[in-house]
Parts: sequence; structure tokens; C-alpha cells
Amino acid sequence: MAEGVLSPGVNLEAFSQAIAAIQALRSSVTRVFDCLKDGMRNKETLEGREKGFVAALQESLHSVSRDLGELERLSNLVGKPSENHPLHNSGLLSLDPVQDKTPLYSQLLQAYKWSNKLQYHAGLASGLLNQQSLKRSANQMGVSAKRRPKAQPTTLVLPPQYVDDVINRIDRMFPEMSIQLSRPNGTSAMLLVTLGKVLKVIVVMRSLFIDRTIVKGYNENVYTEDGKLDIWSKSNYQVFQKVTDHATTALLHYQLPQMPDVVVRSFMTWLRSYIKLFQAPCQRCGKFLQDGLPPTWRDFRTLEAFHDTCRQ
Repeated sequence: MAEGVLSPGVNLEAFSQAIAAIQALRSSVTRVFDCLKDGMRNKETLEGREKGFVAALQESLHSVSRDLGELERLSNLVGKPSENHPLHNSGLLSLDPVQDKTPLYSQLLQAYKWSNKLQYHAGLASGLLNQQSLKRSANQMGVSAKRRPKAQPTTLVLPPQYVDDVINRIDRMFPEMSIQLSRPNGTSAMLLVTLGKVLKVIVVMRSLFIDRTIVKGYNENVYTEDGKLDIWSKSNYQVFQKVTDHATTALLHYQLPQMPDVVVRSFMTWLRSYIKLFQAPCQRCGKFLQDGLPPTWRDFRTLEAFHDTCRQ
């Protein structure tokens, strides 16, 4: 069959030829086993039997190699069938011939899988939280509510000047770390933290509470086309993507709502430990690289460096 431009979907002609090639390959393999089973027969002398057996085996193996090569050639011509999932009428989107320009169906499948995974993990989290629930009677709850006044969330509305003072003090604490503060969208602060010539970190804050961090390489662009900090795109390098995940974990570890300035200072101290990201060996295995990556994890208490798999 002449090779040419294939239409989207499955090439039915190549598919039928591939089935025939599979049958031919199975027949060739069967002949090889039959040759091995029969052995050296029907020859008068030992030398004649050996030559006949070797010649028949070589011919059978050549047939297997030829049929296998033909099957591999046809498999490249078959094409990839459209994904089929029970999403009701949305499956009709997979019939769009311009799949590269409007990948609606593949995006819908990705969202569907993500939604199922989210629902599964939410159910697990709900079960764990219910196990840790406090068992108190209604009378005890009433007495406790009368005796203890409600705490007012005053730390959520700190004045911007106080936030600026805290950030400036932290900036002066670490000479190798520079912090640029900006407020492009009102009172919420955004920090661009430059750690030596190793990395840059975009920190999105709500008052003195850190909401999001993105770690990128020192030479990567951290601004959008309109000159604002890019808080959505991740780093192009896997090592800084790992550090971003660890920084998100650190935000969950350093939690002290009554003293948010201590939380920010503790997080910046932990972040400063990455000044030797490419120089510090792993404290467990003693190696600098594992799977092509340096030790990207820093212990929250000792700030020691570990590979992601060695910290377990």
C-alpha cells in the first residue's frame, strides 16, 4: 500500500492489512516452533540432518523478521483512534476534524478526571476530619461560649504601613536576599524576592498572610507583557517546580494567625536556606544529584538539605 497523507482517526485499510500481518506473523512463529519440535529428521547422515535443520530454522526466523517489520510499518499507518469515554453527548466533540485547533474534548476529559480525583480526595479528607472532631455536649458548648469572648480577626486588616515595616525589617535581616514590594491591585501586597543569583520568588500576600508562592530561576522572566508580575505561569525547569511545591508545603507548616509577622519571617528564613541549592549535598545519601536533580527539600526545623525521596 502506498504511504500518503492519512485522514484523521483510524486508517481502516491499514488496519485490515495490519490484522492480516498479525496472522502472517503468528504463522511464521508457529513454523519456527514446528521446526524446533521436529529437529533433525529425514536425512541419512548426521551432517545432512544438521545442515537441513539449520537451513530450515534460518528460513523460519527470516520469515518472522520480515513479517514483524511489515507489522511495525502498518502500525504506524493505522493512526490513533479518538478517545471514547462515557460522557454522554460530549463524545460528539471528538468527531471534530480540527482537533488540533479546538481540543475541546480532550480538555473536557482532563477536567472530568480532575473532578473525580478531587471528589475522591475530598471524601478521604472528610473522613479524617470527622475522626478528629471534638465530642462535647450542648451544655458544655453553651457554657464555654458564655465564658470565652469571641476573638476579633484584627490581624486580617492590618494597615499597609505596618506590612511595609515588617517587610523592610526582613529585607535588612538577610543581606543576600532582596525584596521588592508592590501593590498593583489595591492593598494586597506582592513581593519579588531575589535570592542571590540562584532563584526568584513571587509571593502573593493578603495583608501579612501569604496566599501563593511561585519559584523561578534567576534568569527566567517573572513579568507579563504589560509589565506586571506573572503569578500564574510556572517555571520552565523541573528543579524550581519542585521548590515551588515545597514552598507551598512550607506555607501550610508555618501557621500562626495570632502573629503573622513571625510566620512571614520564619518562611523567609526557610526560603533563605536555598542560597546553596546547587552546592549543598543531601544529608542522608551524601550525593549532590539524584535523578538529575539537586536536594530540593529543606527541613522546616534544621533547614538541612534532602532529596525529595531521601526525606521520607
